[in-house]
Amino acid sequence: MKKYLLTLAALSMVFTSTARKPRNARAQAVAETRETAAADSLRAVALRQADLIDSLKNMIYTAGRIAESRPEQKSAPAPVIDPEQAAADSIAALQLRLRPTKIESIFDTNGLTVIDTLTTDNDAVQVILYSDNSWKYIRNREIAKDSTIFEKYWDTTTLFPYREVDMSGMPKSVVIDLVDSLTSYHCPYQGSVHPRGKYGPRRRRQHQGVDLPLKMGDPVYATFCGRVRISQYNKGGYGNLVIIRHDNGLETYYGHLSERMVEPGQWVEAGQIIGLGGSTGRSTGPHLHFETRYYGQSFDPERLIDFKNGTLSRETFLLKKSFFSIYSNAGQDFDDEIANEEQDKQEAAEKAAMKYYKIRSGDTLGAIARRHGTTVANICRLNGIKSTTILRIGRSLRVR
Repeated sequence: MKKYLLTLAALSMVFTSTARKPRNARAQAVAETRETAAADSLRAVALRQADLIDSLKNMIYTAGRIAESRPEQKSAPAPVIDPEQAAADSIAALQLRLRPTKIESIFDTNGLTVIDTLTTDNDAVQVILYSDNSWKYIRNREIAKDSTIFEKYWDTTTLFPYREVDMSGMPKSVVIDLVDSLTSYHCPYQGSVHPRGKYGPRRRRQHQGVDLPLKMGDPVYATFCGRVRISQYNKGGYGNLVIIRHDNGLETYYGHLSERMVEPGQWVEAGQIIGLGGSTGRSTGPHLHFETRYYGQSFDPERLIDFKNGTLSRETFLLKKSFFSIYSNAGQDFDDEIANEEQDKQEAAEKAAMKYYKIRSGDTLGAIARRHGTTVANICRLNGIKSTTILRIGRSLRVR
């Protein structure tokens, strides 16, 4: 009996000390529990990301093993190739590549953190893994050295370094690959082209790009992967201007920016934010002036991009010499920007001044004209009718 009493006394002392434990000690214990839970959660996220990395590595490794395991057919005789058939197949393949297709913008990686960079069997190709578990292939720029496209006529200060290029020697058409498994696309800014901001002659001046109305500070994206050739303020009218040269020889221009976010010589990926929309230079309101050029020669960007829907029109582009409808090695002519604004104001004022009258029983053109302080001739001119036209009840006539 004494043994059991001693045991009960010991248990009572333990419970009493626990009950008298200070409140701050209990709070500390709760905090430690929460910290442990948070650490476990972070470990779980890290484990999931590690699993994804391992999965991608396994994909790359498996693909390499399959390629290595394929039996070589060294003993098989080389097939006899018919030159005419090969040419026909080549033309058919080219026609397939040139067919119209809608290519959506690549996913936006701005704001995402690169978790890991994985190698592949090809040292020039890498896999980039982002913090949202998305991934994509890119070129390893340390291995895949830039071609002469980024050396010949490369100038980070002169807007147009192609003045010595003789375009008369250019073939009638050039095949240009726009996207492939490593080269992506992103719409520079999605929106409708301004009705008076299309490519082509405008008030006897040359408009060598398209104008996309936007809000001040809206992000502007690199259309294709490439290297920044120009990032500077241009006094000729472009304002803050970024020019990117791409692997295929094309250059894209981004003008009137409020802010430039890239530097000359910097490599950018399609979809990277290269600046913010603005109204710098010779501009009367916020918009993006966007150009596409080949060896300094401009052509209509809408041949490549459906800006309203934000899609690329095709994977491979047949650039014809005839597309250079405005022959100029010089810059954009922005002198009509003010004239555009004045015309917009005039049209808005005319629209506001328009007045209509709904015909009622017993009305005549003379009575309507006197009532609104105008003439029958003016009403006929505004409505495309004659003074002898029969007036129909309920029809609206423009009287001013």
